[in-house]
Amino acid sequence: MAQVSLRRLVKEYEGGVQAVKGIDLEIADHEFVVLVGPSGCGKSTTLRMIAGLEDITGGEISIGGTVVNDIPPRDRDIAMVFQNYALYPHMTVFDNMAFGLVLRKFRKEEIQRRVMEAARILDITQLLDRKPRALSGGQRQRVAMGRAIVRDPKVFLFDEPLSNLDAKLRVQMRTEIKKVVQTVRTTTVYVTHDQVEAMTLADRVVVMNGGIIEQVGPPQELYHRPATRFVAGFIGSPAMNFIPARVEPASGALNLRLPGDILLPIPPERSDRYRSQGGREVLLGIRPEHLTETRQGRATYADLEVVPEVIEPMGMETLVHFHMEGTRDLCARLDPTIPAAPGQPLRLTADLANMHLVDPQSGKVL
Repeated sequence: MAQVSLRRLVKEYEGGVQAVKGIDLEIADHEFVVLVGPSGCGKSTTLRMIAGLEDITGGEISIGGTVVNDIPPRDRDIAMVFQNYALYPHMTVFDNMAFGLVLRKFRKEEIQRRVMEAARILDITQLLDRKPRALSGGQRQRVAMGRAIVRDPKVFLFDEPLSNLDAKLRVQMRTEIKKVVQTVRTTTVYVTHDQVEAMTLADRVVVMNGGIIEQVGPPQELYHRPATRFVAGFIGSPAMNFIPARVEPASGALNLRLPGDILLPIPPERSDRYRSQGGREVLLGIRPEHLTETRQGRATYADLEVVPEVIEPMGMETLVHFHMEGTRDLCARLDPTIPAAPGQPLRLTADLANMHLVDPQSGKVL
């Protein structure tokens, strides 16, 4: 078993700066968990504490049921993949992958078996005699992964491994990493600032912000049922729209009054949930795909008219950017066949069955 447990984990630097503020997290055996958040949120610090590269200020880390607070990195049975590959330039691919096993005095036959098996999984068998300078960025990253795989560790740790790759190669390597982890089935903790990586790779996503955990859950749960405004705005691309609104009772129903005196009816199936919010100032959260071209025949849809400022044709879709009173950039996702032009009024439809109402003070989703 190689579950990882973090209990009341704290990291404080000189001057009283807390990078990690007493987080709790349980990572199951064989689970792929991604820590995601903006720069400075504490995700890399958390990973480095699991690895033993950072001393912890308080709390407890256990791997496979053993508390590892005072165990040095080499004895924690973990393997780490960094963003800068860290390959030895004078060694061949084979020797780079085998180096850790040589230091641990593995038998030559076992080293050969492990390296060849990792090379097969990563499809780099034909590269074993090359030096790192003769490899592309993606190939070097595969070698770095291979060096971790041959260790057969309890836990894989990935620290933003795709940051140095171009956009196309990042997409390719995302797929490769998922294939490898599904094949090897080792407990994995992966750190990234890219929410697309988090959503596509993880069994569960841990969203961090300011040294705390905002929400933990499967990717689809975080996308469709965010717990806070931060999670709602961070997960998803383009980001969720937030519009100031007021909940107004109206003859047994509820409406949302938006800037510009726009009135949107809350669908009856959502009214009971928000009945107690009558008269309250809120933020209407709605994703661009739920703010689209006008459609007919759906009771949960409500129309509003906007004036586009920027049009972004994306091929399979068109993104329309606009603003309303009291808001910053808002975005709607349209069918590419819908005519839209900057400065020309456009009628949009909001699917309020997929809306979120947020408390502006606490940031909690109501």
